[in-house]
Amino acid sequence: MSIRIEKAGLAASVQDLGRVGHRSLGIGPGGVMDRAAAELINILLGNERDAAVVEMHFPACDVVFENDALFAIGGADFGAELDGEKVGRWRVLRATADSKLCFEERVKGARVYLSVRGGLDADEWLGSRSTNFAAELGGVSGRFLRDRDVIKFAGEADGEFRKSMVISRSLLPIYSSFPTVRITSGSEMDRLTSDGRAAFLETPFDLTNDSNRLGFRLKGEPLSIDGEVEILSSAVAAGTIQLLPDGQLVVLMADHQTTGGYPRLGHVASVDLPLMAQLAPGDKVGFHLISVEQAEDLAMERELELNKLEAACKFAW
Repeated sequence: MSIRIEKAGLAASVQDLGRVGHRSLGIGPGGVMDRAAAELINILLGNERDAAVVEMHFPACDVVFENDALFAIGGADFGAELDGEKVGRWRVLRATADSKLCFEERVKGARVYLSVRGGLDADEWLGSRSTNFAAELGGVSGRFLRDRDVIKFAGEADGEFRKSMVISRSLLPIYSSFPTVRITSGSEMDRLTSDGRAAFLETPFDLTNDSNRLGFRLKGEPLSIDGEVEILSSAVAAGTIQLLPDGQLVVLMADHQTTGGYPRLGHVASVDLPLMAQLAPGDKVGFHLISVEQAEDLAMERELELNKLEAACKFAW
């Protein structure tokens, strides 16, 4: 069983939840930008959470199902249509052999995810099927998807189609073109001047065109700090907010480097990283400071919700 990329979209690739345990070698985790979307649709289909999915930007791929299949779409709303009929996100859908999935318009968000029951098979590297573009490994030959690429299913796609299987709205990320994301304080945040701190936490920032899977460049009022801008290279992670020499910010994303030499002003709470991941150039973002304990509580609450959903879906299948 397989899907075929009839028409490749913009920067589409195979991703999963990333590879862990290799940062000491300079290899970041990578993986999907919007972890919540990928986890939710995989859980819905009865897959493991880290099953490989297709991550697409707009214009997205035209995908042909070469066999009957059950699938789900999550993340951005790109006006999905199956054989010309509109289909929704966050629900189990059924395709027959030669059905074509297309995405007609960008309504909201920046990245849409496609998962099939059984998961997608792809090149594995260091325990992950995620595409690592720098190493040209993982995914489909370590690159973006092209016309006529065929991606097989990793497991059996059997199961009774249940049209009523839909994810509750209470579990869905609330995407916005101007979200306020919660952050915790970074190691160098106390070096901001009083004016710099006020601007950081009280004014919005625009996402610029110089944004990609490595990091989102933000533009706003230049921030000032006491002392030198450059510091000794230190550990960073997805969601780390760094201050650049020009006083502007970059938020590190899925393909971030493992260390950095710019001040770390804050870290986006893991539960809000999906909101960042769905921003597009021209969108805005604001920051709200919370404690590490609050961020941990939010993450634990989210994990409990996902565990309940996972148990219910596995029972249903």
